[in-house]
Amino acid sequence: MILKEAIEQLKNGLVGVAEPQEVQAMIRVICEDVFNYDQVDVALRQESELPDFAPERIADIIARLRRHEPLQYIVGSARFHGHRFKVTPAVLIPRPETEQLVDLIIDENQGSDLRVLDMGTGSGCIAISLARALKFAQVDALDVSRDALEVARQNAADLKVKVRFFESDMLSPQPAARYDIIVSNPPYVCWSEREAMDRNVKDYEPGQALFVPDNDPLLFYKAIAPYAAQSLERGGKLYLEINQRFGNEVKRLLQDNGFDEVRIIEDSFGKVRFAAATAL
Repeated sequence: MILKEAIEQLKNGLVGVAEPQEVQAMIRVICEDVFNYDQVDVALRQESELPDFAPERIADIIARLRRHEPLQYIVGSARFHGHRFKVTPAVLIPRPETEQLVDLIIDENQGSDLRVLDMGTGSGCIAISLARALKFAQVDALDVSRDALEVARQNAADLKVKVRFFESDMLSPQPAARYDIIVSNPPYVCWSEREAMDRNVKDYEPGQALFVPDNDPLLFYKAIAPYAAQSLERGGKLYLEINQRFGNEVKRLLQDNGFDEVRIIEDSFGKVRFAAATAL
């Protein structure tokens, strides 16, 4: 099988699975992550012979995509903040919106030797990206899932950064330490919102990293806010990704826990997405 034939097989096999533009994006990912062909290679090497495993691998990818399995799980990686991160069904797939959260933290914290904690690290994408971008940062990260921590540790090793990982529940977080920055993208999707979500999310991504009870939508923020108020240095920063439905409630919660300069921030699509606050 040559590259041109593989691309044609993917195009035909994915008709009806996604819009044509999304299918093209999927094909780019498959060519790069499975066959190590970047966009230039794809343009110039249409007649190149692919490895013997190519026909079976492509057929498997098509079948799994038609069952709505996320492509990132199929190829085993996702792009985030300019780097490739390993992902498995034990962790959420990193989102572009969360990249904006990382950029916000980097833009607002230009100092050196900052102590950072990422609560609910998952794949480690936030913690690792901050460890790479901030000057001599000391980064800790926690997660309740042992399987997620295994993925995060592998990503830190692959990207050659030092992050200390802890197995800890955000509802009773450890370690007890002092930080300049605390960040979290906790579960915040209400169970009642589940049915409106795409099948590739609700059927495959880990529910414990996504959902909260309808009667307690701020469950994790109620634990994070007092912990951060105690653990942040004076003037330290708290950054959160939030459910767009509960921006005002999160703001009041942070104010009630003694935070100053509480901001509710929109993402690039104009949706309420983040909260930021300063410890007194």
